[in-house]
Amino acid sequence: MTFTDVMDGVVRGFEVAGVAVLALGGLMALGAYVRDMFRGPPREAYERLRQNLGRCILLGLEILIIADIVLTVTIERTVESALTLGIIVLVRTFLSFSLEIELEGTVPWRRGPRGGAALPSSDGS
Repeated sequence: MTFTDVMDGVVRGFEVAGVAVLALGGLMALGAYVRDMFRGPPREAYERLRQNLGRCILLGLEILIIADIVLTVTIERTVESALTLGIIVLVRTFLSFSLEIELEGTVPWRRGPRGGAALPSSDGS
């Protein structure tokens, strides 16, 4: 077994993991939605569904990006492959960024720190 064979297996593993996260996460989000429809207001169930699906897509995309990076760095070392990776990463980053804005309702640099602590004001208070 050669290095390329091993790395091809690693890439396929990440691809399978990314697709599994998308598929299983989507099914789990839909299952939670059905459960939530019986427990509370439909609007809240819908909002939770959108958030759960968005998180699932973000995680799946991040894992698929790992597969693309490993493929390009270890197996397909060509300029064309690197350019293709760059385009794929740009598109997936744009999708991730868009999904995160939709989930959080604001751009990342406008968000306060996690945990509810407020940022110090410019006058030192």
